[in-house]
Amino acid sequence: MISAFSFILITIVWIVVGTTKLKLHPFLVLLTGCFFLAFSLKLPFEFIPQIFAKGFGKTFESIGLLVLYGTIIGVVLEKTSATHSIANALIKLLYKLPLPFAVSCIGYVVSIPVFCDSAFVILSSLNKSLAEKTNSSKIALTIALSTGLFAPHVLVPPTPGPLAAAANLEMNNLFLLICVGGTLAFILILVGAFYAHSISKKKKVLTSNSAVKKKDDINKIDALPPLGTSLAPIILPIILMALGTLLKVLLDPIPDNIFVDLIQLITTPSNALLIGVLFSFALLKYSSFKLKESIDLGIKSAAPILIITGMGGILGEVIQQIPIATYLENTLVNNQLGIVIPFLIAAVLKTAQGSSTVAIITTSSIVFPLLAVLGMDSELGKVWVIMALGVGSMTVSHANDSYFWIVSQIGGLEIKTAYRHHTWATFLQGATGFIIVWIGYNIWKII
Repeated sequence: MISAFSFILITIVWIVVGTTKLKLHPFLVLLTGCFFLAFSLKLPFEFIPQIFAKGFGKTFESIGLLVLYGTIIGVVLEKTSATHSIANALIKLLYKLPLPFAVSCIGYVVSIPVFCDSAFVILSSLNKSLAEKTNSSKIALTIALSTGLFAPHVLVPPTPGPLAAAANLEMNNLFLLICVGGTLAFILILVGAFYAHSISKKKKVLTSNSAVKKKDDINKIDALPPLGTSLAPIILPIILMALGTLLKVLLDPIPDNIFVDLIQLITTPSNALLIGVLFSFALLKYSSFKLKESIDLGIKSAAPILIITGMGGILGEVIQQIPIATYLENTLVNNQLGIVIPFLIAAVLKTAQGSSTVAIITTSSIVFPLLAVLGMDSELGKVWVIMALGVGSMTVSHANDSYFWIVSQIGGLEIKTAYRHHTWATFLQGATGFIIVWIGYNIWKII
């Protein structure tokens, strides 16, 4: 098992060096890294194509349509100047907050009902527009958005990870979990916002075209589409996805009738975004941009993102062939590490296989038999466990995480920059989160 971890580390180093120092295309670097790891782990040659196809296919299945629909919405919003209309409104509304903090707060609210991948796709074009309108660092706002979306995703029900963890640990008081998780998540989005704000101070934003931009904005101010029409492609999918999430929570089991079935159909993330696409086409009447052009450009923009993200899915699938969870369970079961155990298991699983949700669900299953031994079998004790494995599952987002590629590719970050800022920011959030959980847990034990 130690040698397997060494091979994973070598693969990660190769991805970093290949994409940053050697300037190779991420597709080629990821492909060679996946083959190296598969051969090093001595996977049967006849199964390697199946593993690669499964990893690539799972990624397309989970985010393929989300990325495609999201990029089409983004293209239409940008080409029709709808993002400028929204940016103007947000700047007026949140003018008292430093922009990275405002963006993080937006991410916090949106990510509770909506998967962080979907939310980032929806909000990325708006983020770009805000950066241009305010002459701010695009990198800083991208990190503010990615971290603002990430913390609620792993800590606050009804997102699937913490909700599944509560079920695995047989926890009944979801309201308590939402209150504690929501508070911790808000603290952690501020950590991300402070880090993004520090980037914005260091990064020099190009201002050579600012005068031209301001002049263009003045010339186009009367041609900007209405705010309501501009917001509809973004807000409507979020509302629909939130409705779908609430439906699963409030109606258990979900009744079998055509009305509920229809709601379930339109509130799935992909169909909700498709409805957003249809509403975005209403913006075309405010521009000379054509329907066919918007779809063509959206497909062209989505293709490289999907391919690179799919390669990251292959890497995660190869790593999942290692029985990491069993090894960790056997290694840590006899250690009296208290709240450290769920954090360590979740952090290792997240860093190794990429998915925060998988790390949360797997860790909660491993830890459940240990609750009584660790003295955490009460409702509040289970909350501390879920908080620990939640912050562990944030540590860290890198090449085998589809969210890393969504942030880097759709956010327009170079791979080197994504490692330097997004990966580091998720580490800061996870580490800070664990310190808070450890202090809170120990105070609770004393009381």
